[in-house]
Amino acid sequence: MNTRARYDFDTVIDRRGTWCVQWDGVADRFGVDGLLPFTISDMDFETAPEVLAALRARLDHGVLGYTTWQQDDFRSAIAHWYATRYGTEADTGRLVYGPSVLSQLSQLLQMWTAEGEGVVVHTPTYDGFRKAITGLGRELRGVPLGDTEALERELARADAKVLVLCSPHNPTGRVWTEEELRETAALARRHGVAVISDEIHADFVHQGHRHVPWTRIAGEGEGEGEGEGEGERSVGAGGRAGDDGAAGGGRWAVITSGSKSFNFPALTGSYGFIGDPADRTEFLRRMETAEGLASPAVLSLTAHIAAYREGAGWLDAARAYVAGNLALIAERLNGAFPELAWEPPQAGYLAWIDLRPLGVDDEALQRVLIEREKVAIMPGAVYGAPGFLRLNAGCPQSKVSAGVEALVRGVGAVR
Repeated sequence: MNTRARYDFDTVIDRRGTWCVQWDGVADRFGVDGLLPFTISDMDFETAPEVLAALRARLDHGVLGYTTWQQDDFRSAIAHWYATRYGTEADTGRLVYGPSVLSQLSQLLQMWTAEGEGVVVHTPTYDGFRKAITGLGRELRGVPLGDTEALERELARADAKVLVLCSPHNPTGRVWTEEELRETAALARRHGVAVISDEIHADFVHQGHRHVPWTRIAGEGEGEGEGEGEGERSVGAGGRAGDDGAAGGGRWAVITSGSKSFNFPALTGSYGFIGDPADRTEFLRRMETAEGLASPAVLSLTAHIAAYREGAGWLDAARAYVAGNLALIAERLNGAFPELAWEPPQAGYLAWIDLRPLGVDDEALQRVLIEREKVAIMPGAVYGAPGFLRLNAGCPQSKVSAGVEALVRGVGAVR
């Protein structure tokens, strides 16, 4: 059965005037209103009808009081998703909750690092990571994607405390292989560095590739540090994760959400897994007391449960549609500029485009795109990679076609 035929991704939905960051907030970043935007990573599609039906039913109840995420409907929906999507058992006893993936990252960095200490990331780097890490006064240390020797050099530094792993990677869309993840885990354990794996793009992995949850990788290393009691495993900010055998195979956390793949980020809400029991207790204490976030957004819980229980068909159809959009971009770009040899990403709906073979001036191109072509496409410099662009293809094909045509004309004008 063609599940894509059950859903409509072609209809253009007018998002202007809905307080939408991508459409209504385009002038905040590009200085001009009214541009056709391909920017922030949300999609122009309605979320799954199954999710919308669940939200309507919850609103019809009429009472929107304080809520708990620590209930079986939420836990079992996550366990069901991991079992059916990834063939992995999710230990919901390790589950935590937060208002967003970046808020979880911030809390974990405050728990596991002190000001001035090193946090390792792959480059190019999602700008939200850069803001969170440097905003807390930690030192961001980038290593080129795929450079294992550089990664080990940074992890080996005495004050390197955390590796923030983006899996799949944003902005490139790279999917880490199981072998690569095992190698990364071994390096982190060897040097006593904690791993925080952001897996918010995991559900959008394209055909031919497979996402491996870090919970599976971390589980392979647990039990190696036997002899330590649970209460002795956690260390305070500034301690190295391996100093007292934290979590046996190394200190780790996964942070994620269904909001990216099912397109409901405005509902807020994220969840994660933390390996060490004492770390998990401390995280929850901080969220409930220091942050005052004991009650989550009920509509986020509702959306997650419906998505994970009933939304797989919609997600598969959306992913197939986006794959078609990315193929369209490849055909048009490579037809106009064969030297690019551009290939679609392995995951996600963000086209990461390397224009360096064309020798295009970034600033000149942005001026043409904004002033003449009236489109907003994210410059690679935002992610520490001049010469690249990030184009959001999570939208109707008519919009993608307009965007790539504008890009081809813009590049042609400045070559």
